Amino acid sequence: MKKVRIYITSLLIASLLVTSCKHDNHEGHNHDAAGNHIENTTVKEAHDSHEGHDHGTETKDDAHKGHDHEAVNKEGHDDHAHEEEVKLTQKQIDILDIKIGRVIKQNMSGYIEVNGKLGVPPQNEAVVTSVLGANINSIKAIEGDKVNKGQVLAYISHPTIITMQTDYLQTYNKLTFLEQDFNRQKKLYEANVGSGRDYQLAQSAYSSAKGLAKGLESQLALLGVSAKSVRNGNISQVAPVRSPINGFIEKVEIKSGQYVQPQTPLFEVVNTEHIHADLMVFEKDISKVENGQTVQFTIESIGSKELTAKIYSVGKSFEEGPKALHVHAEIENKDKNLIPGMYVNARILTDDSLEQALPEDAIFQEGEQYFVFTAEKEDDGSWGFAPKEVLVKNTSNGFTAFDFVAPLEKETLVAQSGAYYLMAELKKSEAEHTH
Repeated sequence: MKKVRIYITSLLIASLLVTSCKHDNHEGHNHDAAGNHIENTTVKEAHDSHEGHDHGTETKDDAHKGHDHEAVNKEGHDDHAHEEEVKLTQKQIDILDIKIGRVIKQNMSGYIEVNGKLGVPPQNEAVVTSVLGANINSIKAIEGDKVNKGQVLAYISHPTIITMQTDYLQTYNKLTFLEQDFNRQKKLYEANVGSGRDYQLAQSAYSSAKGLAKGLESQLALLGVSAKSVRNGNISQVAPVRSPINGFIEKVEIKSGQYVQPQTPLFEVVNTEHIHADLMVFEKDISKVENGQTVQFTIESIGSKELTAKIYSVGKSFEEGPKALHVHAEIENKDKNLIPGMYVNARILTDDSLEQALPEDAIFQEGEQYFVFTAEKEDDGSWGFAPKEVLVKNTSNGFTAFDFVAPLEKETLVAQSGAYYLMAELKKSEAEHTH
């Protein structure tokens, strides 16, 4: 019985040992032939290697996904880089003062820069004076008034005016008597009844009175007093001062009651119908100037409007300080606001070649490239502006001559100003689309 128990106990121990070994093998352990425990490092390393390989694969996939995302972003960026138009409403254009029009032709070379002022020919301006010392009775015109030749500007009064009229009237009446006496003595002399001496005295007296009457009548004409009216017994206390030419009153230099001498200027009248540019050309440039050349000039006081003129007279004597010659040019597109004495800045064109050009503000430089914006009106009333590359030739007096890299139609509209703003808006739009 005791042997049986020992046998059963031995079987249980053996069974437990076998079960323990199987569990250890599942956890990655081995046993040697003697039953000793050996750690299965090879299996663990292989497992770790397999897990690392999977992780590396996952990293590669992530990198591939990141590459795809970058490609998408790059592709999207390329799409926005080709957007080359900026749109503005008419209100925005007005606020920014962007001018739209066709490309203009401009003389870009061969000119002389000169200064001068506006003037009129000597026969188109007059200083009005009195023919004798007198007092100003009344003034009938003020500065800026348009007047006609012979129009009364003022009246003067003085006792001399009355004396001249009475002297003329007395002489005229005496002349009538002397004329009758002369005719009577002439008939007697021709009939050999009267003496020759009486005839000659009558002739002399009549001729003298006749000359005196003519002289006094001429003086009354200078005063503006009608001799016929005086002969009828009408003696005027005042004499009119009249305008000698058509034009405008430029200056009034008198006051009512003022006593004026014959040399005292009363009014200045100017006729601007033949107003012209009086330019001063320096000695070094005289050889380049001749009649018929075109002059382009501006007058600061009337804005930036450019006027044109043709040279019709080149002076033949120099003025000192500075040494320059007068050149006169007839204005072709006269402005009603032109006044003699206004200063002008002008260019005398010595070369008639014209080139395609725009104001400098209409051309934008980016690196070594230059751009002009074409303009096209949309159906909704807004305007679309697209940059077009150009090749710049030269810049002169605020204008730049250029050629389009790709020729455009002749009627194409362009922005004649505001190129830098338009380019800024274009880049702003591109940046917003990129993000």
